[in-house]
Amino acid sequence: MADPVIVEKWLKGWALSRNLRAPVKNGSGFRVDVGWLQQKARYVFPNVTDEWMELANTIVEPWIFLKLCAAPEIVKDILPSRWVIQPLGFMMTCRQPMSPAKANLMAEYIMEIKDEMPVAVVRILTTKGDIAAIGRLVFVEDIVVYDRIETHIDHRRKGLATIVLKTLEKIAVARNPQNSVLVATAAGKALYETLGWSTYSLYTSIVIPANPPV
Repeated sequence: MADPVIVEKWLKGWALSRNLRAPVKNGSGFRVDVGWLQQKARYVFPNVTDEWMELANTIVEPWIFLKLCAAPEIVKDILPSRWVIQPLGFMMTCRQPMSPAKANLMAEYIMEIKDEMPVAVVRILTTKGDIAAIGRLVFVEDIVVYDRIETHIDHRRKGLATIVLKTLEKIAVARNPQNSVLVATAAGKALYETLGWSTYSLYTSIVIPANPPV
């Protein structure tokens, strides 16, 4: 079972990174009112509980996400058919310096760093000012949350995400966090593992789309 303290701190960082209100307790889990067109709210639980299953059985409104730190196999056979399981995520942690990386910023790019509390942002721009890669760092008490690490499709496989991560790490080290946390996609997981991150928990998401399956 994932530690509720780590899950709550990560979720606080996730919300801060998106300028949303802080999560509130919802039984043994947490709720964030997101307010986006295709994500009205999200509930995050450290594990499957009766409360989580009650939400799954009673929520009928589209675009409310239920998330839990567990494998999808635990719930897939007991969910009402209106729910759709999303691609698997991975909550990852890193308690030591990231592994050295050989990636260097090529002359066609410019780095822009915004080092502020509680959210720091690193951008890699083209010489025309377009964003090629970006990432955020959010400080939540004794942990640091890496979030929204993205590389534009036209600029992938050039080591830009690694450069963003290592630059964010330099900012984090100055404040001496005890742990680093992020949630990765399957593709991102492979990169983070090369830098020394390890999987803390599987991260399952379900949602009712606008036209749910019958």
